[in-house]
Amino acid sequence: MTTTQQSDPFGASPEPTKGPSGPRAKFWIRFGASFLDGVILLVPYGVLVVAFGFETGRGLSLLVSAAYFTVLEGGPSGQTLGKKLFGIRVIDLRIGGPIGPGRAFIRWLGRFVSGIVFGLGYLWMLWDKEKQTWHDKMAGAIVVPVSAYPVG
Repeated sequence: MTTTQQSDPFGASPEPTKGPSGPRAKFWIRFGASFLDGVILLVPYGVLVVAFGFETGRGLSLLVSAAYFTVLEGGPSGQTLGKKLFGIRVIDLRIGGPIGPGRAFIRWLGRFVSGIVFGLGYLWMLWDKEKQTWHDKMAGAIVVPVSAYPVG
């Protein structure tokens, strides 16, 4: 005889889950991908600072960074070059598809918020049920392994 879980007559779920609702990218994998993206973005930063001076170059490199993350994470694959190398991608928490450029831009802006208090927003994923950082939460996104959520 098997037991089945009875649902609540008022529509509430029987018992909250203790872990994420599916596979998630691990902290050190995400760290590695983020580190690699930072190294990649150092190249245009250096070129822009040399070409336009420190203040203007720094401002232009912020625009390059915003475009990099907005276009790549907001695109169909949800992958920057670092994420592609580490086999992870950004997807919508609710439907599992791409987050689109608007939410990718919000996620990029949220990175600054995540870093404000000693990087607490980045570490948040270590104890969050869905393994989300603050910038993931702001964009309604999750970072997942491509092996569990293939591109395309």
